[in-house]
Amino acid sequence: MSHARIVPWLSLTLRSARSLCRARFVERQSQGPLTPSAMENGTGPCAEERPREVQETTVTEGAAKIAFPSANEVFYNPVQEFNRDLTCAVITEFARMQLGAKGIQIKVPGEKNVQKVVVALSEQEEEKVELKESENPASADQPRIAVVGEICEEGLRVLEGLAASGLRSIRFAREVPGLRSVVANDASARAMELMRHNVQLNDVAHLVQPSQADARMLMYQHQRVSERFDVIDLDPYGSPTPFLDAAVQAVSEGGLLCVTCTDMAVLAGNSGETCYSKYGAMALKSRACHEMALRIVLHSLDLRANCYQRFVVPLLSISADFYVRVFVRVFTGQAKVKASARVKFSAACGPPVTPECEHCGQRHQLGGPMWAEPIHDLDFVGHVLEAVSANPSRFHTSERIQGVLSVITEELPDVPLYYTLDQLSATIHCNTPSLLQLRSALLHAGFRVSLSHACKNAVKTDAPASALWDIMRCWEKECPVKRERLSETSPAFRILSAEPRLQANFTIREDANPRSRQRGLKRFQANPEANWGPRPRARPGGKVASEAMEERRRLLQSKRKEPAEDPAQRAARLKTFPCKRFKEGTCQRGDQCCYSHSPPTPGPAAEGAPADCPETSNQNPSGPGAAAEPGID
Repeated sequence: MSHARIVPWLSLTLRSARSLCRARFVERQSQGPLTPSAMENGTGPCAEERPREVQETTVTEGAAKIAFPSANEVFYNPVQEFNRDLTCAVITEFARMQLGAKGIQIKVPGEKNVQKVVVALSEQEEEKVELKESENPASADQPRIAVVGEICEEGLRVLEGLAASGLRSIRFAREVPGLRSVVANDASARAMELMRHNVQLNDVAHLVQPSQADARMLMYQHQRVSERFDVIDLDPYGSPTPFLDAAVQAVSEGGLLCVTCTDMAVLAGNSGETCYSKYGAMALKSRACHEMALRIVLHSLDLRANCYQRFVVPLLSISADFYVRVFVRVFTGQAKVKASARVKFSAACGPPVTPECEHCGQRHQLGGPMWAEPIHDLDFVGHVLEAVSANPSRFHTSERIQGVLSVITEELPDVPLYYTLDQLSATIHCNTPSLLQLRSALLHAGFRVSLSHACKNAVKTDAPASALWDIMRCWEKECPVKRERLSETSPAFRILSAEPRLQANFTIREDANPRSRQRGLKRFQANPEANWGPRPRARPGGKVASEAMEERRRLLQSKRKEPAEDPAQRAARLKTFPCKRFKEGTCQRGDQCCYSHSPPTPGPAAEGAPADCPETSNQNPSGPGAAAEPGID
């Protein structure tokens, strides 16, 4: 076929295809709008049914009904339902607070009575209100009320920067009253298509506006005061640091910024250099790493806000499962920004510590900088807890929300970080006291003590390290440790060598058991499914890519673990090493010793000989306390 014939044939084919599409479109318009089932199957004008392997599955969470691909094309993790429930509860109370100042009440489904709004007015404003009520008595009997699912002209403008399937935005529209608009944004074209489908499926097109853009560019375009968002929600895959600079500029004055971090390996101290490059702080690997992660994230947020003469005020900071979640308000004020660093009256001095810890003799480790102020607004947390407790059927995870928030209300707000029971006992190699015994000893000594929501066996206290180790020395006297098994250079030997100045009293006190613990409130969820936790990143190709990753995980499983050694091979290998205790004349095992008692011969075996026999080296056990970090104490 010549080129002259090819071009007319192509144009004729395209013209016939366009006419066929136009005919099908007119036919469908006469039949009415597309049904949800047709949209789910991907059928539409000039489109064929999607293959069965890429059909969507429907999930119901809260008041939203979401369809998303069975393949991993768009990210969705059911384990984070607690995160989404808590966010809806926090934004609801934030809307109640913000709209209450404007004289607008919000009506939450399931609440018995609409709470009255009390606004502090001046005398002149009170006279104006009384005059208006006298002119129009009906207005006083009918206060303005914001209802779920309806547009509130003076309500909150919400942005979800990384919306994926749009589940969180749709839940806001169907569960949170007092909203003006919700922008559900994602950079993925597949996510954008899915969001439009889910918005129509839930009948929230009047509130939720799907958007396909880079979240940073979208927030940078809303820096003007009149265009800022009242609430910005960032729940990225991994670290949120690429979005924080734009977020602190795009949130309104006093607005709410909600941030999730799932890169806990970095924040928990496994890679201090990476943490410094992302968050501007060095993380330490310690038992208090989860609260340290919260304080590092808060400091990073405040540091970025300070660049624009703004600062953050934490409302609620949560460490749960495999992530941390912070809710902060952002304000503008040059004086407060300067106070974020430190109120300086003179030149700063060096750190008031020696190179080594005075208690255990180990080197100090320097971490941070991190947020040192309270990480919660206890009044706001109390309002959220009261609302969830009064309406427990609103959320599927209400029981856990009540448990976590109840522990938070009992936390000491002015005490950063915490100790753990196993950390204290493992450091000196003694039996672990019960939680009530240690709390009672601290209370008897005149110190304050509380739990922490970030760790099950945590102890937050304002007692200095010297008093705490005195209490542990007194406990060790009741459960003695064999001192001959301790190395003279170990932290346990150094700590127990000193006599306690404080005589601890371990008698159980009634106030040692907090109310949340007495009630047995739920704080940690049971494993909802096998291999639960962070999900793999959504990828084009979805199911095919996830299957390839699962196959790779299966092939690499246990590759880093050394195979179990045969007992006979191990005995023969140990016999190649000379016994150092036999050489010193102190080995009493004779022929039963696992090492050789023959005269040592020069060679590589003698150079790599271990110090002690395994049977005798058990007299000097090492535990987690041997690697304890005294700088944290």
